[in-house]
Amino acid sequence: MSLVDTIKNAFVPIHREGYPFIAAFGAATLFLGYFSSTLFWIGFILTAWCAYFFRDPERVTPIDDRLVVSPADGIVSAVGPAVPPRELGLGGGEMTRISVFMNVFSCHVNRSPVRGRISRIEHRPGKFLNAELDKASTENERNGLVIESPNGTVAAVQIAGLVARRIVCWAEPGGAIGTGERFGLIRFGSRVDVFLPSTATPRVAVGQTAVGGETVLAEFGGVAATPLVRVS
Repeated sequence: MSLVDTIKNAFVPIHREGYPFIAAFGAATLFLGYFSSTLFWIGFILTAWCAYFFRDPERVTPIDDRLVVSPADGIVSAVGPAVPPRELGLGGGEMTRISVFMNVFSCHVNRSPVRGRISRIEHRPGKFLNAELDKASTENERNGLVIESPNGTVAAVQIAGLVARRIVCWAEPGGAIGTGERFGLIRFGSRVDVFLPSTATPRVAVGQTAVGGETVLAEFGGVAATPLVRVS
């Protein structure tokens, strides 16, 4: 590996969604710096944080259809039965829900928990309660993807939080999506819920740190074999 490649690999890519925000923070920093060096350094720190927020690192995703990977970086905040949002059309019965809470320092690029076909995408306006609250699943603004996977129907729901005011989703209904593939992001601090059939066995506990596209949240059909990996 050349020196140029080594230096290049040391920098984490920034998602294009963040460019306008980083530019705005940078411009404000230069403007404020004209009047005060103190304001300049405050603005510089905030600009650096903004760039850090929109980072989009490559991830190594397990390739095994029996595994469900985390859709986001953050802390597992809930594991247990819950009724999925009505607009997803999954019925009124309980499914296994695993929630991952992202704070303002987490990577906010969201990834598909499973491989399959996206049969439905539904956005619902709502409140901006603390995303850690259980009622945020039904009361907050959210965007849900329903994925027909090899092991049944799985849903991933992006939920806006107390600070987050914008959910971005670039996936489209009818399209195919791979495990760990990027499908959206949420600005700034939020949560993603994964709803799974009862045949899935959770493999994480509340309080555990999850890495989007890498951490195995649940497993279908017993003990999985040692999975292959994919860099994405």
